[in-house]
Amino acid sequence: MKKVKGKVAIAAMCVVLCWAYSPIGIHLGLASYSPGQLALLRFIVASLFMAMVAMFLGVQMPKVKDIPLLFTLGFFAVALHHIALNFGQRGMSAGAASVLAQSTPIFTVIIARCVLKERTTVWRWCCVLGGMIGALIVVMGDKGLGNFSLNGLLILVAACSWSVYFILQKRYSQRYSTLTMVCYTVWTGTVILLVFSPGLLTSMLNSSALVSLAVLLLGIFPSALAYVAWAYVLSYSEVSKVSVVLYLIPPTAMVMAAFILGESPSVLVLLGGGMVILSVLAMSLEKP
Repeated sequence: MKKVKGKVAIAAMCVVLCWAYSPIGIHLGLASYSPGQLALLRFIVASLFMAMVAMFLGVQMPKVKDIPLLFTLGFFAVALHHIALNFGQRGMSAGAASVLAQSTPIFTVIIARCVLKERTTVWRWCCVLGGMIGALIVVMGDKGLGNFSLNGLLILVAACSWSVYFILQKRYSQRYSTLTMVCYTVWTGTVILLVFSPGLLTSMLNSSALVSLAVLLLGIFPSALAYVAWAYVLSYSEVSKVSVVLYLIPPTAMVMAAFILGESPSVLVLLGGGMVILSVLAMSLEKP
């Protein structure tokens, strides 16, 4: 039992490190690729990696009637999410982007109430309000109060897109195993991203070795390995308990960005980021 707990802890920390690297890898990759090309190349690598995982662990064959659903999951989790993320991060620091990307639970509550008509408590609405105020402070404080841009709002669109994926995946998860859902989500999302293939080969040939390595790591670790590790963690732990470790991602990303990119987050980014994380954490700790 202790060995299993130890492996779960290692897998959870692996997830934190992988997803904390994501905004840093995006920042480096955008030096040679357009936002669309970067998303496509990242998930070509991820698709190949997941294909190797599927060969060893096995995945279920999809039913024909579920193919539209799988493409919908791929659209929201991969295509829309990462296109919005890449475009948004062109004008934001990696640390601030990592904070905004963790606002997904806030949008999940809003969508669940407004679209699915699920009951939402006053406590959750207060958490949503606090989180949105924090996100606005991050957007305004990242480049200074006088340099407000839409880049941060695009990252919030990415977080909202991930919320839609999370709700859909949760509602239909009983049809397939977690690994199967992850594989088909990555593969279908990559197919959708093929619209950005023109010029990709030229960009690859003109890319530096450092950028190529950054994108390779981006495709393997945050886009593929982290999902496999997270599926392993969830198979041995309760979601409500283990999800708390995900709040370590923004501070970890900020530390990594300071060492790798030389970024130093402003006071407003730290303040707004703290509000976002505390709001999401308070929401997750609410008793049912």
